[in-house]
Amino acid sequence: MLVRPPHGGVVAPSTPGGRPAIWAATGRSGGFSEGPFASMNLALHVGDHPEAVRANREALRGRVEATGLAVLSAVHGADVAVVDEPGEVVGADAVITRTPGLGVVALGADCVTVAVIGDDDLTVAAVHCGWQGLVLGVLPAAIARMADMGVAPVQIILGPSICGSCYPVPLDRVDRVRSSCSDQVARSSLVECPDGQPGIDVREGLRAQVIECGVSADLVLSVGGCTFEDPELFSHRRDGRTGRHGMVVVRSE
Repeated sequence: MLVRPPHGGVVAPSTPGGRPAIWAATGRSGGFSEGPFASMNLALHVGDHPEAVRANREALRGRVEATGLAVLSAVHGADVAVVDEPGEVVGADAVITRTPGLGVVALGADCVTVAVIGDDDLTVAAVHCGWQGLVLGVLPAAIARMADMGVAPVQIILGPSICGSCYPVPLDRVDRVRSSCSDQVARSSLVECPDGQPGIDVREGLRAQVIECGVSADLVLSVGGCTFEDPELFSHRRDGRTGRHGMVVVRSE
């Protein structure tokens, strides 16, 4: 029997009679994939059997009661797509929909996956963010695009990711964070690993970024642990050839 995603919830509508938002952050377990992709791999591009991936996505679609899924094919940039139908979303690292029943999905295997729920009982977004997305500001870009649509976040969920202590990086990445991000974001995201190397905690950097965007800290929820440390999560840095877990969010019809 398929297991439920390890983290998920329902965000109540902002107005009486409005549509609730359903979100879920998946792990490795509960799917059909085998080998290094066992078992709930949601990515088509990693070498898994497409039939298994489609079965996994269909299982996830059913769990969140979506009519279809729009899945990000991330490129480590800051472009934002707005969609109204299911399928692969190519060339963007954030996807927004105002279509009830359509789930938007971000995939990751160390990068942060994010769900953003709007205050209009209609708009939701999924975001993929690694260190490059932090530097380029993909999550602030998604929040700004929603603002252009007249929507503000009522909840932001930061999914599991590699922690800073497990993510040593070369000095040029540290320099990019310091030169491109605010002092507060840099202080929040730059850490020292146990062996003395510098590391980047992308999830803590994102928390600081969204607060700088004017989002109240109590609207930001972090779920899941470190992908490198938790064998129930996919980790590219730990395993190399591996699958992708996901963050999905949908407005009920």
